[in-house]
Amino acid sequence: MLYAIETPPKGGDTLFANMYLAYEELSAGMKEILERLVAIHETAVPDVDPYKETPAEPAPLINKQGEHPVICVHPETGRKLLYVNKTYTTRFKGLTEEESRPILDYLFQHATKAEFTARIHWAPGTLTFWDNRCTQHLPINDYHGFRREMYRITIES
Repeated sequence: MLYAIETPPKGGDTLFANMYLAYEELSAGMKEILERLVAIHETAVPDVDPYKETPAEPAPLINKQGEHPVICVHPETGRKLLYVNKTYTTRFKGLTEEESRPILDYLFQHATKAEFTARIHWAPGTLTFWDNRCTQHLPINDYHGFRREMYRITIES
C-alpha cells in the first residue's frame, strides 16, 4: 500500500503495469518459448550486518541473485503472469546476457504497453493497494524542486 502525505503541484505520478495482461497478450509461440525459461534477477546491496552499528564509511556492494520462472502462476488466483522486470532481470538461466538481451528488451517493452498500465495521479490522502507478485510500478520523477512524501506499508501473508 502507498499513501500520499505531501504531493507536488504537478508531476510525481506512478505507473502500474498488470503482468497478467502482459502474459495473456503474448502470442502462443512466445508463451511456449517463455514457459521453459528461468530468469536471473540480480541487485547490488550493501554488504553489512543489519544487527550491527551502521558503519561510518559506505559498505561495499555485493551482488544478490535469484532465479524465477519467466511465466509464474499466482499462488492464490492460479492465473499465469509474466515475471521479468527491467530493474532486476539480467538474463535467462543457461544463456549469456548478450544472448538474453533481445528477448528481455522485447518483454520489458511489451510488459509496459499503455494498454496494460494505469497511471495514478497523487493528491494528499490518495491510497493505492497492489499485489507485487503480479504488478510492476514505476514512480515518475518529474517534479524537480518539489516534495513528494509517501508512506509505504507492506503486508506479509
